Amino acid sequence: MEFHCQLPGYAPTPLVPLQGLAHAWGLRGIFAKDESHRFGLKAFKVLGGSFAVAKLVCRMLDRDLADTPYAQIVSRETRQKIGRITLATATDGNHGRGVAWAAEQLGQRAVVYMPRGSAPSRVASIESHGAAVVVTDLNYDDTVRLARRTAEENGWHLIQDTAWQGYTDIPLWIMQGYLTMCAETVEQLRSQNAVPSHVFIQAGVGTLAGAVVGHLHGAYAKPRPKFIVMEPQQAACMLASVAAGDGKPHPAEGDLSTIMAGLACGEPNPISWEILRDLPSAYVSCDDYVAADGMRILANPLSGDAVVEAGESGSIGAGVIDLLMNHSRFEDLRRQLGMDSGSVCLFFNTEGATDPANYRDIVWRGKYPSKS
Repeated sequence: MEFHCQLPGYAPTPLVPLQGLAHAWGLRGIFAKDESHRFGLKAFKVLGGSFAVAKLVCRMLDRDLADTPYAQIVSRETRQKIGRITLATATDGNHGRGVAWAAEQLGQRAVVYMPRGSAPSRVASIESHGAAVVVTDLNYDDTVRLARRTAEENGWHLIQDTAWQGYTDIPLWIMQGYLTMCAETVEQLRSQNAVPSHVFIQAGVGTLAGAVVGHLHGAYAKPRPKFIVMEPQQAACMLASVAAGDGKPHPAEGDLSTIMAGLACGEPNPISWEILRDLPSAYVSCDDYVAADGMRILANPLSGDAVVEAGESGSIGAGVIDLLMNHSRFEDLRRQLGMDSGSVCLFFNTEGATDPANYRDIVWRGKYPSKS
């Protein structure tokens, strides 16, 4: 948190109590950590990207980030010392915008690769920070490989949120950057005298999920919450890895097609895999309508609750809690998880309406109708 507190526009994002919804669903409490307000960028991803870029710059300066003020990192003096650099990454949108924003603060160049089908609004948001954007005809994982290869060929600095052999420092720094959100959440829950019994966290490659599960597992030892990892059905690499039963990460098969673009990742991050293998109580894969239902629920609150603007990847927690509490075919899982009138549920709205046109189609016009 000490690093992010120095960034322009920093403020803790809201922890939104949804008490009306909790009462209607037979729960003691529901809280949404609302990242749609983060730095005006509508997503949590900038926390990881900015921290990793700052760590990279400090390494180039042979300094410790803890001893280096942010004002010095973005200073003209620092630019003169490190020279012109290019930051590269692959993204569905939010991570790339975070890296582009960090490059903009540094006065450096960013090149961002995006998979096929990327929303024009997300492309435009990244370009608004001065980055060059290349939309490929590849899926997300192949786009990561393209960004990696191109960065190596050009001597660019790859800022990617997943790891492979020989590339672990930057993904670990990104994961550490997400801990600011986790620390804020613990403080905010404490201020409301609330302790979560169930934590719902979405997984793409698993970097965010690993940070959340690892941090909250340590913060709440007695009683320890149950962690539920959620993924799109078409990109459920965590569920596939656990189901394999050999303790190793496994990729999800298929084209990874889902409206939850931020979670359309087929290969688990090996850095966070052991956390996500050992600590969660359940792994859930979801159809797109579950995320769409979550968006509609949060956009149309019950009396006394606040509106939460949730994008496709941010709403899945609300959608899954709805299924568990309100649909008989999930009764066995609800009982196994011990969700009842004493339960306090926490989920993370990781993005706002980063694709406004699709948001309106879902919330206003009922796109991806419920099948439950």
